[in-house]
Amino acid sequence: MTAASSNAPQRAYWLKKLHEWHWISSAICLIGMLLFAVTGFTLNHAGQIEAKPKVETREAQLPADLLEKLQQAHKQSAQAASKDVVNLPADIEAWLAQQIKVSAKGFAVEWSEEEAYVPLPRPGGDAWLRVDMNDGAVEYETTDRGWISYLNDLHKGRHAGAAWSLFIDLFAIGCLVFCITGLLILKMHAQRRPMTWPMVGLGFVLPVLLVLLLVH
Repeated sequence: MTAASSNAPQRAYWLKKLHEWHWISSAICLIGMLLFAVTGFTLNHAGQIEAKPKVETREAQLPADLLEKLQQAHKQSAQAASKDVVNLPADIEAWLAQQIKVSAKGFAVEWSEEEAYVPLPRPGGDAWLRVDMNDGAVEYETTDRGWISYLNDLHKGRHAGAAWSLFIDLFAIGCLVFCITGLLILKMHAQRRPMTWPMVGLGFVLPVLLVLLLVH
């Protein structure tokens, strides 16, 4: 019995395991890879893809009792340490959600003597909320840049929140498993496929040459 034949069962076992991990990781990452591939293209051609932002504004008047609570919160923010964040009072957040359909819960407030300003960034657009500290006038503005901008921001993880950031990390690990198992499968089939390593080498050399010679 030759060494090659004695190693055949072990090789078959590991090849089977690699194929299992490869197809499982590819199935899990399939939709994510399509999303990131498409948005990679749209980001690369962002200048040629025109977006027509839609701007919407809303106005309201904060009741006197809530204005008093807002002024108290402003005083608390002035007395708080720099690392402490004083958000809008819960009553005001509930009033905003009911009156102008805006959720400011969890967003930090930029306090000043004139106003409470709340940036409300989100994927695919932007928004802000302003409450006058003296008369309680409420202004809200939102900008929607469309679905392409929304998907592009998801690609970059821009203003998408902690859950999406965790997904990107897990997706990256899944892609690493997919690529590494694919490389090991290539290695195990390389003897019968002589173009394996030249093609792998081309995939490495081509981007390196582009960076060295054409990217400035």
